Amino acid sequence: MDRRLFVSDLARYAALCAVVPNVWRVTSRPRFADDPFQLGVASGDPTASGGVLWTRLAPRPLEPEGGMDGLRTTVTWEVADDEGFTKIVKKGTATAAPELSYSVHVNLDGLPADRWYFYRFQSGGATSNVGRFRTAPAEGSLTPLSLGVASCQHWEQGLFTALGHLAHEEIDLVTHLGDYIYEYAGNPRTVRTHAGLEIRTVDDYRRRYAQYKTDPHLQAAHARCPWVVTWDDHEVDNNYAGLVGENGFESVEQMRTRRAAAYQAWWEHQPVTVPRAQSWADLNITRSINWGALARFWVLDTRQYRDDQACNDGTQLMCDGARDPRRGLLGAAQEQWLTNGLGASRSHWQVLAQQIMMAPYDAAPGADVRVSMDQWSGYPVARDRLLNAVAKRAPNRTVVLTGDIHTSWVNELHSDFSRPDKPVVAAEFVGTSISSGGDGAAVTVQRFDAMKRENPHLKWFENRRGYFKCTVNADSWTTDYRSVAFVEKPDAPVTTASSWRVTHGKPGIIAV
Repeated sequence: MDRRLFVSDLARYAALCAVVPNVWRVTSRPRFADDPFQLGVASGDPTASGGVLWTRLAPRPLEPEGGMDGLRTTVTWEVADDEGFTKIVKKGTATAAPELSYSVHVNLDGLPADRWYFYRFQSGGATSNVGRFRTAPAEGSLTPLSLGVASCQHWEQGLFTALGHLAHEEIDLVTHLGDYIYEYAGNPRTVRTHAGLEIRTVDDYRRRYAQYKTDPHLQAAHARCPWVVTWDDHEVDNNYAGLVGENGFESVEQMRTRRAAAYQAWWEHQPVTVPRAQSWADLNITRSINWGALARFWVLDTRQYRDDQACNDGTQLMCDGARDPRRGLLGAAQEQWLTNGLGASRSHWQVLAQQIMMAPYDAAPGADVRVSMDQWSGYPVARDRLLNAVAKRAPNRTVVLTGDIHTSWVNELHSDFSRPDKPVVAAEFVGTSISSGGDGAAVTVQRFDAMKRENPHLKWFENRRGYFKCTVNADSWTTDYRSVAFVEKPDAPVTTASSWRVTHGKPGIIAV
């Protein structure tokens, strides 16, 4: 080679290494001074032949790069029939790279349907905790399902006691409906304090996820069974809508940059199969997941594609802007995907795993109508359009699972809430928070009666922390609300606060 060309190439490589330091680094097998698996393990998005296994290497979780110092690292994974790993059925290696925060996503396939397995990871002489994973039932099967539903886990406002109880339930699957983290700056006057200021960069979001994932109750719940995860607003910014932030002072480009950072960190920390996008800011998480022929889960995104909230944010008197038929929550493509899918799906139950309350809630007595503009009530035309599609394509075999609101609700959904005489076509079970909102409080009979007078579709309401558990078979769907009395101190016991049942093909929800 000509000497001048050689020197020129060497200079170019040196410049490249200055911008991308890892270009010279090879995958290593280091020995860790600290446990690299401090963020636990998780599995998710099960299919009849596999799913996703997850971990992230972080020997010093709250330090930059989790204390990994830029090293690409080999991680070994194993799947076994038994907890002692004497009968290994699959194994392999993956690379934990700094570009993706040393996260590992293993896409499993080729396993028999409807089976429980155990899995673990190893790297640098360290071995992770053992997690349990199961494949979904085979196509056409009506195998019953035991489902846990959770959302809204604010680190500062309470302990994740409810997740500790969820980890001891006999369940096949957990659906988490968003607000996995909160973006706010640390407040030293809370139960426990966020690390750092309000999060905006990808490293900020990574550090916040790492802090949450050090919680032992959250780790135990993830290790118990596979999860199906979506996001809500606090994974980016409270009440954001598309590329409009909560406070309105960030430009579209600034919000796009923030959203890209938040979405990337979310993907790095969740056991999901969603495809990588050309831009992290456009990551599409909508997907459907089958539980044999018994249930199809439609995992929705009510944040990325929505129009901005009308009439100012928060709870407001209903206004003409909210009734504009051009405004939507799901975006045209996602709404069409869902309505077409409801018509084509032959699954016994159609399950909408989504974030915000679908039933209207009128908070004003008398003739005035005051609703939350952030919920489906702030988009009434889009809501009734979707419920009309349910009425035509999957009536009384559709269940809506909802989070966000930090309280528990049981709602009957009519095909058109602008016409109170329209029939009930679906059931909505709204779950409270894991910890957001603190301990909560008892609800008086007088308050509930006043709520029901303005909202006759409301069947039950509670203001405590917890989750709910669903027992699903071909004939019925039963929901048990599991509550803890306090989260601002440890060791609250769990109780069943209320139980409700939907009969397949029949309108209405009845108390059990």
